[in-house]
Amino acid sequence: MPVVLLVEDGPYEGLAKRDVLVRARAMLAAVQSSDKEWSVVFTGDDQIQNLNRIYRKKNKPTDVLAFPQADALHGHQAGKLLGDVIVSVPTARRQAAKARRDLLSEVTMLMGHGLLHLLGWDHATAAEDRRMRRETARLCRAAALAGPTTKRAR
Repeated sequence: MPVVLLVEDGPYEGLAKRDVLVRARAMLAAVQSSDKEWSVVFTGDDQIQNLNRIYRKKNKPTDVLAFPQADALHGHQAGKLLGDVIVSVPTARRQAAKARRDLLSEVTMLMGHGLLHLLGWDHATAAEDRRMRRETARLCRAAALAGPTTKRAR
C-alpha cells in the first residue's frame, strides 16, 4: 500500500478518504515514485502546533509539516518509505475559504507540497520557491485528473 491515511479528530466534511487516497497515489505516480510509500495524517490545530513547537521551534499552528524518513536517525534504512505529511484540516479549511476554493483542493495542494519536501525539495530561496510552487501545481493537476470520486464540499 503506497499511501496510508490517518485521520485524527475526524472525519472531516469535504474530505472523503477514497478521494484523498486516489489523489495521493496520483501524485506519487506524477513524481515517478509509485513504488514508494508515504503516510498522510489529518489532524487539528492543537496537534500540529505541538509538532511545530517541538520540531521547528515555532509555537503556532501551521498548515502542513513534512517528516522525511531519509532525515531520520536510521534514514539510510528507510527503503521505500518516504515519510509522513501532517495536515491541519482546520487551518486548511480557513485557507480554502479565504482562497474561495474547496477543502479537497486545498488539502491536495498541501499534500503535494509536503510530498515534495519528502523528496528533498525546499523553498529557502526565491528561485527554489518558484520552482516548488510550479511542481506543486503540476502535482495538483495530476491529482485532480485522478479524482474526486465523490461530491465536493466547501
